[in-house]
Formats: sequence, structure tokens, C-alpha cells
Amino acid sequence: MAQRTVAIGSSVGLHARPAALFVEAAQGTGLDVEIGRPGEEAVDAASILGVMALGAKHGEEVVLTAEGDGADEALDSLVELLARDLDAEG
Repeated sequence: MAQRTVAIGSSVGLHARPAALFVEAAQGTGLDVEIGRPGEEAVDAASILGVMALGAKHGEEVVLTAEGDGADEALDSLVELLARDLDAEG
């Protein structure tokens, strides 16, 4: 299982538009991707409700995990997405 840790780059945290963009990207990987705070239960990264319920704020670290062919590459692209200020790019 591949795993990455990243700090949320969006100034509003993982809410609204940044969450929607992340969920869309996670769904696009075709893999089972999970996201959660370190040491806490992870949620399905393809679930907008699950991702928004995390309430991850700007600068907080989250852990991404995925399993399957291409998991490392998929997580690398998701980490790059989360590290950016997606709200400012709108």
C-alpha cells in the first residue's frame, strides 16, 4: 500500500471548491484512495461528504493511501494538488 503525507495548501482548507477538485481527481485515479489525519480513521477520498467532514484546515497534515497498479503515481499527483492553494487558483 502506497502512502503520502501532505499539508493542505488551500487557504480555506479542504472545503467547497478545493474538496470538490480533490474528490474529482481521486475518482479519476480509478483506485481506492483514502484520506485522513495522522492517527485517525481515514475516509474514502472519492466521497465529497467524507472529505468535507474531515474539516482539514490550511496547513494541517493529512495522510493519503492507495493500493493497486499506479498507486504511487496517483498519490504523487494528489499530493501535488493538495499542496496548492486551489481556492486562489479559481
